[in-house]
Amino acid sequence: MAVPITLRGADALKSELQELKSVKRPAVVAAISEARAHGDLKENAEYHAAREQQSFIEGRIQELEATLSNSQVIDPASLPQDGRVVFGVTVDLLNIDTDETVTYQIVGDYESDIKQNRISVSSPIARALIGKEVDDVATVQAPGGAIEYEITGIRYQG
Repeated sequence: MAVPITLRGADALKSELQELKSVKRPAVVAAISEARAHGDLKENAEYHAAREQQSFIEGRIQELEATLSNSQVIDPASLPQDGRVVFGVTVDLLNIDTDETVTYQIVGDYESDIKQNRISVSSPIARALIGKEVDDVATVQAPGGAIEYEITGIRYQG
């Protein structure tokens, strides 16, 4: 089953993959060669650190390749702009109880980052918002109780 990811999220993963393959992987291979030249590998901390770093890099490369191959890339700007909350849109919300406003983009699990206001499509907030329109109220079941948000804006941008 394909996992959705935004165009921006896919580009970020591809950039990281390229960096790992073209810069970090060759650098760690060079570090291993240099550490080997220092002699006895049993007591060579530089060698063991470089091998551990190589293992991490190779694991991350495999993870990124698998993620990208199992992803369906969706460009929010190309979606039908019918005024409904769907995957990839940016949503402006008003907390009805506190009058606080917040903006979230609904993204795939691999690219969610609450610090950048990108929430996973599988999160409780996103699930409550999907299919709603501007001026609709979405009720989110949070650990501290239900929170009601009014949708004040929807943007279809990347």
